[in-house]
This record gives sequence, C-alpha cells and structure tokens, in this order.
Amino acid sequence: MSDAPLEFYFDFNSPYGYVGAHLIDNIAERYDRKTDWYPIQLAAAFKLTGAKPMDQTPIKGDYLMQDSARVCRYYGVTYKHPDVHPFSPTAASRAFYWVKDKDPGQAKGFAMALYTAALANNEDISAPASVARVAASVGIDQKDIMDALDDPAVKQRLIDETDAAIKKGVFGSPFVIADGEPFWGVDRFEILDEWLVTEGF
Repeated sequence: MSDAPLEFYFDFNSPYGYVGAHLIDNIAERYDRKTDWYPIQLAAAFKLTGAKPMDQTPIKGDYLMQDSARVCRYYGVTYKHPDVHPFSPTAASRAFYWVKDKDPGQAKGFAMALYTAALANNEDISAPASVARVAASVGIDQKDIMDALDDPAVKQRLIDETDAAIKKGVFGSPFVIADGEPFWGVDRFEILDEWLVTEGF
C-alpha cells in the first residue's frame, strides 16, 4: 500500500469542504496515511469550467441552503450559513500557507478555526484583521500574520498552489487526490475509503 499523503483541496467558502475537513484525517489514519491540505481559489477554476457559486445560480442556491445544512447535520458538524456568501477566502488561504510552511499540524488547526468562524459562527473572515483574530485564537501572533499577508511571496504562493491544483484537475471543494486518483465531493469520501481498502478497484 502506498504511504503517500492524501491531497486535500478545499475553499473556505465551501460547506462541503468544511465537512470534508472534519473527515479526511480520520480516513487517512485508518490506512496509516497522512494528509496534505491545500486551500485554493475556486473562482480561478470556475473561470475555466464556466461554473458559478451555487449561491449565485437560480434554483441551485435554494438547494445549497437546504442541502449544506442537512449534510452538516448528517455528519454532526455545527453549521450556520453565513449572512455573506460567497465571501473572499483570499486572506484566509494566504495565511494558511504561511502557517503551513512553519508548522503543517498547526496549519490544519488554523484552517478548522477559520472554517468554524465562517461557517459555524457567521464571522467575516474575508478581511486580514479578521483572519488575524482567528489566528490569535489558536496561538498565532496577529502581527506576524498581518505582516505575512502583505508579503508578495505569500500572495504569489496562493496563486501558484491554485494553478498547480487546476493542472491536476481540481475544480471543486472538497477534492481529494489519492495516488493520482481524483475524488470530488464529500459524498465521494465513502468511495475514497473503499478505494483505499482495496488499493483501487
């Protein structure tokens, strides 16, 4: 069996990515695998696919409101649809990569704190100052985060990671790549689990 990390791609706007973030590490641990988390800018993928956020799509927007809450209840994940959605995930995603380079484990905890702030507590995480406040709640220095968010290299990192994800075929959230095999959507996690059990089918 491969011991390569499962690549977990997500957008902080995505309630399904939020659920996936609660599940992916537990799936990986069952097979002695690790995970590598990658927040991306789905808007960049949407430009290529022609997709739009579900909130902004007739009929689909109403379904999203119902289904996202239902999926979260099913998995026992606390959820409140934000008053402003979609919001800009840029600052949160940039901050994640800066933290990840220093401590990948802490970065996952930070991602969960950001997700919880946005999708459980209805807090705005689009502004750098808001991201810094969430960072402080998990022991990350606010000034360090604010300084990092002004760093051109940090800004470019998110662009590069998003471009790399799209080149691998990533177009939604959550999206997992396991040994080159792509799985889109939290509803595919059960199939992902079976794929790992059987080492492919």
